[in-house]
Amino acid sequence: MSATMTDNDRLARVRARDASADGEFFYAVLTTGVFCYPSCAARPARVENLRFYDTREAAARAGYRPCQRCRPDLPPRAIRARDAVTAACRAIEQGVFDIDQAGEAAGLGRAAFTRLFRGVTGVTPTAYAAAWRARVAQAALSAGAPVTEAIYDAGFSSSGRFYEAADGMLGMTPTRWRRGGAGAAIGYAFGESFVGTVLVAATARGICAILLGDSADALRAELRARFPQASLAAAPPDFAARVAEVVALIEAPRAVHDLPLDISGTAFQRRVWAALREIPPGETLSYGGLATRLGMPKAARAVGSACAANKLAVAIPCHRVITGAGAVTGYAWGRARKAALLAREK
Repeated sequence: MSATMTDNDRLARVRARDASADGEFFYAVLTTGVFCYPSCAARPARVENLRFYDTREAAARAGYRPCQRCRPDLPPRAIRARDAVTAACRAIEQGVFDIDQAGEAAGLGRAAFTRLFRGVTGVTPTAYAAAWRARVAQAALSAGAPVTEAIYDAGFSSSGRFYEAADGMLGMTPTRWRRGGAGAAIGYAFGESFVGTVLVAATARGICAILLGDSADALRAELRARFPQASLAAAPPDFAARVAEVVALIEAPRAVHDLPLDISGTAFQRRVWAALREIPPGETLSYGGLATRLGMPKAARAVGSACAANKLAVAIPCHRVITGAGAVTGYAWGRARKAALLAREK
């Protein structure tokens, strides 16, 4: 047995049903003749009836058989879950996914497998499939493939279903996407706030970017970098009222606003951004805390990437996410602005 872990340590982890200890050691029960993972949900055995082993082979040599509940003869549950979800993702990508079969392979029902899939990936199987089809369609159209070819490459059963989904997937018609988004019209205008110059840009759908900076020229260049194929032009004079609404939101933050937003991103990014909008002014959350709130406690890095991809400063308040130690870092428009926004909100 490991010299760094005592039997008391093992007992504590068994009593806590610590899944992180699965595979590090196994425990056996004299009265039942079985051995288990530390996370086994079976009724706790008396301490004097427990024996600990470093490997499943050692437990088997001692005469114990695998528990049929936690299946210590198989990889730990977390690894089995990951492998089941990975297999499901590959099946979705190949167009042969069946949720009942996937659940049966994982020993779970439909609802339980959906929860498992969402816990690992951050989205449901349906959302993953939609995002995958969008990615395939985008790649095909960007490569110059005919729209009909892109439809079937992406797994759509008919052109009607593709065109129903195209606006949400691409943000424009398939033909325009294939041309690199050329011709998509974005109007923009500037305002001033306590954190500097504000650029507000909008499509016909709504505000697609709120950028913060030191000068109009720098913000115009950032807008061009974020929308390289769009047609950019100064917004008409009546857009000044919309800019004033955005500046008012920056100057006097509030939990709910009615700004029309044109939000484009992956399914995971949109889920993170929706969670950001639930953080009220004056409060902060760590990246790990936000990942946990999304049911993905190990996805702090992915959550940070989604925050960094946000183009709608303040309207989607990614500035309210800080490090676990309380440090103000990681803001697209500068740490000083992030700190100033948080100070104003408090």
